[in-house]
Amino acid sequence: MIKHCFSKIYLLLILVVVISSCQQKRPGKPRVLVFSKTAGFHHNSINQGNAAIQKLGLENNFDVDTTSNADRFVEDSLKNYSAVIFLNTSGDVLNNYQEADFERYIQAGGGYVGIHSAADSEVDWGWYNRLVGGYFGSEPVLKKATLSIADKSHPATEGMDDTWEITDEWYTFKKLYEPVKVLMTVDKSVFNSPEVEKTPVAWYHDYDGGRSFYTSLGHEEGIYSDPKFLKHLLGGIEYAIGKNYVSDYKKATTKQVPAADQFKKVTMVEGEFFEPTEMAILPNLDILVAQRRGELLLFNKATNSVSQVGLLDVYHKTEVPNVNAEEGFMGLTIDPDFEKNNYIYAFYSPKDTSVNRLSRFVFKDNKLDMASEKVVLQFYSQRDICCHTGGSLAFGKDRTLFLSTGDNSTPFDEPNQKYVSNGFSPRDSREGHEQYDVQRSSGNTNDLRGKILRITVKEDGTYDIPAGNLFAKGEPNTKPEIYVMGNRNPYRISIDKKNGFLYWGEVGPDASNDSLGRGPRGYDEVNQARKAGFFGWPYFVGNNYAYNAYNYETGETGAAYDPKNPINDSRNNTGKKELPEAMPAFIWYPYGESVDFPQVGSGGRNAMTGPIYYTDLFPTETRYPDYYDGKLIVYDWIRGWIKAVTMLPNGDFDKMEPFMAGTKFNSPIDMEVGPDGKIYVLEYGSGWFSKNPDAAISRIDYNPNTGGASNAKTGEQSTGAAGPIGHQQGTKPKGESLIEASDCKSCHALDKKSVGPSYKQVAEHYKDNKDAQKILMDKIKNGGSGVWGEVAMAAHPNIKDDDLSEMVKWILSQK
Repeated sequence: MIKHCFSKIYLLLILVVVISSCQQKRPGKPRVLVFSKTAGFHHNSINQGNAAIQKLGLENNFDVDTTSNADRFVEDSLKNYSAVIFLNTSGDVLNNYQEADFERYIQAGGGYVGIHSAADSEVDWGWYNRLVGGYFGSEPVLKKATLSIADKSHPATEGMDDTWEITDEWYTFKKLYEPVKVLMTVDKSVFNSPEVEKTPVAWYHDYDGGRSFYTSLGHEEGIYSDPKFLKHLLGGIEYAIGKNYVSDYKKATTKQVPAADQFKKVTMVEGEFFEPTEMAILPNLDILVAQRRGELLLFNKATNSVSQVGLLDVYHKTEVPNVNAEEGFMGLTIDPDFEKNNYIYAFYSPKDTSVNRLSRFVFKDNKLDMASEKVVLQFYSQRDICCHTGGSLAFGKDRTLFLSTGDNSTPFDEPNQKYVSNGFSPRDSREGHEQYDVQRSSGNTNDLRGKILRITVKEDGTYDIPAGNLFAKGEPNTKPEIYVMGNRNPYRISIDKKNGFLYWGEVGPDASNDSLGRGPRGYDEVNQARKAGFFGWPYFVGNNYAYNAYNYETGETGAAYDPKNPINDSRNNTGKKELPEAMPAFIWYPYGESVDFPQVGSGGRNAMTGPIYYTDLFPTETRYPDYYDGKLIVYDWIRGWIKAVTMLPNGDFDKMEPFMAGTKFNSPIDMEVGPDGKIYVLEYGSGWFSKNPDAAISRIDYNPNTGGASNAKTGEQSTGAAGPIGHQQGTKPKGESLIEASDCKSCHALDKKSVGPSYKQVAEHYKDNKDAQKILMDKIKNGGSGVWGEVAMAAHPNIKDDDLSEMVKWILSQK
């Protein structure tokens, strides 16, 4: 009897397992969503495509909804569809909330169909790249072509002849996802380029729990009435629908994005700082702040007050006309064992000697002990010139200390010279022009400028060279402290606490446009070093875009430099002539819009890196949600945005998305995670070389019990200074409101000189010039330099002409 009961129970358990493992079919007909939003090129064939798919649905027993509204990409909506069809979408069509919900939909078993320019969408979202299978690669070609059918076993190609002749627009592809199964190809002869091989046209693959089909056909309006194409498309849709199972969200692994209103910026102290540079958060959450002019300040959390607790006698100002020194108290960090030894580290430029110095001090009882100074390292730095100091400090694994140093070179055109740099990389190696030759520093293996150094500081204040630096100790014509070389102005570094990867923001050169004879336009960079390496400057920028050799005596241009074999043949080079192979940037963007990273916007730029956030390193009560686990936080001092970057397990870039979008930060110059797991932001303020009333320390708090407003998933994302501007505020003139909403205030003020002239000075300078309106509109749009000193003005190519006109009218009215 007992045995019989056990048998029944056993059979019942098996039945439960079988039933629970069977995925439930949707009731009724399958339903698909056709999505056709465009943020880039708009295809006229979208209407024909919608109509054709609706007709296919009527004839083949599935329902069709059509939309160009991305608000449909929320879980409650997507779960109703067996497949989602991207019909000639283009550009950045989903926000980060919608992207996460779409990932979850596919992981829950959903299907995807991409048509034609669906492969020209969401170019900075790696998951989508793998889903669609590849990105649009180069200029398309519209002509008749013959397709070769590679696989006839799929519904999209079943019953086809071996070849198919058809007229459409043909794509080449980049970042092709290797696991895709190609269904048909077009011959390379279509592209009239020897570099192009046979190119896939359609493919399919199972991906991340769902099914994906893509066809690059679908450009022409007439193709949507072609029976062969419609049969091809129908097969792809039926594959994506699959067995029409109900979405199983228990299988979804992507976490939903926390609502924007769950994060809040809390200003802890404001208006107490004069050019803050870097901060260090103490174990008790007090905060030390370095100021460029030499002061060490302490923010006391208990009293909510700021006091001066130390002063370094620094060189921070030059008497040379129209030159702004950037040296001073540049970098600050605390020892990993601060609670035991009270050590802090300062990088500064002592007033009495022309060096930049790294020193260790004791900070105890809220006072900097000046007598405790141990000079760890110092190196020559040319003074009375501008620019580029670097100066960020951070500890990595095994107590290795990283220090960034700038190229100590002048990026501006040398006065009274016929042939100059014009915003490209300055490499004038003629005798007497040393400050205009970056090859003497960044490109020099035997010089500590333009580098990121890596050392291990010993208890007595001396240091060892850890294994794995770029050059071995004792290697001729090199400095063993160098971990990374080829830096222009690496301004804020960060170390991944788990894998030891180094990240930094690299402030880039000023050229607004590419030049056939000189090289690429300027790019700011966010960089990642998984090991020691050469990161290109002054021979390469961005994605290893190469500069040309240039003769400053004759103006003749030479060949482009080779990233695999860069050569430093400057007479000012004291190191090796043959340099290591150049490493490309991790993220790069110009003044104008970025094709590769469209979310960064346009305008002035100053890339910075914050922390790599790991939730398990911080208390449960105060840390951020697991959604941000492992993400790199990057920000831009000028544009004002903060972005969260998702990486693949090996560290490759995978996605960028807004963080704290719509929250204003006033020129963030440092960002650190405190022991409580909260991000703290040091805000320099809106004017250069000034005591700014909006200079501040802020903290970003997370409250899981706040709202979670639904409009966070559908609202537009602000991009700070690079975003849309132009709403008149109150009774202010439109031009003034436009300027206040832009990044102009970072370099200009109404009646006092900043890094650029005041608006009153500009108005006075141009008051008798009948062409002033046109001249200034052109300068704002395209950038420029030479009128008010050495500092170049950033280009703003995306401001509308009508807005530019209003801005200039207001500026000229200030005389």
